[in-house]
Amino acid sequence: MEFHQLERPRGAFQQSVSAEQVQRMCRRAFGSDHQVVSAVELDGGMYNNTYRVEFAGEQPTILRVAPEPSRQSRIERELMRNEHAVQPFLAPISSLLPRILAVDFTHQIIGRDWMIQSLLPGVPAPEGLKIRPRAEWGRFFGQLGAITRQVHDVRGPHFGPITGPGFSRWSDAVIAVLQDTAADLEDAGLDARDVREAAAIAEKNRSLLDEVTEPRLLTGDLFTINCLVRECDGPLTITGVIDFDRATWGPRDADWTIFMASRRTSPERDVFWTSYGPLSAEPAAVRRRLIYRVMHLGAIRLERKRTGRVEGLAESYADVTAVMAELR
Repeated sequence: MEFHQLERPRGAFQQSVSAEQVQRMCRRAFGSDHQVVSAVELDGGMYNNTYRVEFAGEQPTILRVAPEPSRQSRIERELMRNEHAVQPFLAPISSLLPRILAVDFTHQIIGRDWMIQSLLPGVPAPEGLKIRPRAEWGRFFGQLGAITRQVHDVRGPHFGPITGPGFSRWSDAVIAVLQDTAADLEDAGLDARDVREAAAIAEKNRSLLDEVTEPRLLTGDLFTINCLVRECDGPLTITGVIDFDRATWGPRDADWTIFMASRRTSPERDVFWTSYGPLSAEPAAVRRRLIYRVMHLGAIRLERKRTGRVEGLAESYADVTAVMAELR
């Protein structure tokens, strides 16, 4: 078997698996008569290890391997199990999703969760957008807005992650995320006093948060990096969406996708809102979104620390400081 893995610094968060482990996982998934020809580790992801696996006479697949349980933080625990659980709720966009071909949470072959998925057509959107005229980008963001709205229109049974813990009150879910994020940041050796202050503000604003009473399905991590688009031929079209491991139940404007779509404005990006619809401009909704921004910025800070992008930490603190000034 031809095997290629990415070079990473010693002690990096993402730990590659061996060629023998890949073969054993594929034998468990498909039987010994499926011969693995090659496995190539893919770049771009920041949490799971991802491989393109080729078989003799079969369609290629994607193997994803989660971090060891001991390396998972509070806000990122068992994400692959969460992604597996959310699949039935993603029915409105099922034509854009990879098919789960095999999944193993037993830890018998390797002490990590793993799944094998079908390979979707297209190229990552950041790569596809670069080779298209900027005038075509609005079509992409319009499609992204429509896809996001389809997901958000799905109603749920509780607030919080798909696999739990589930909360009956939105305020409990928000405070839990902020407190867990602060604890994860502190475990990583980072100052989390600003996130803890945001948790205290959320506590004082429980009644404001609990005006939200209907959980909706949130993508958790959907934006350009988790979209695939058609290559050069034909109109710019989203051919697939991936990585719903951070999906959760909450109000629509608390989603990562809304946070990202709101961060910058341009004629092309603003087409997102044409298909998605406008956000509420009521003062209560605007104030709640400030709290959600701290939730997302805290997760960004943790990811930057985990992936060694320490140059971005100062920006994270500045961003939260600006939000906290408005909240106070």
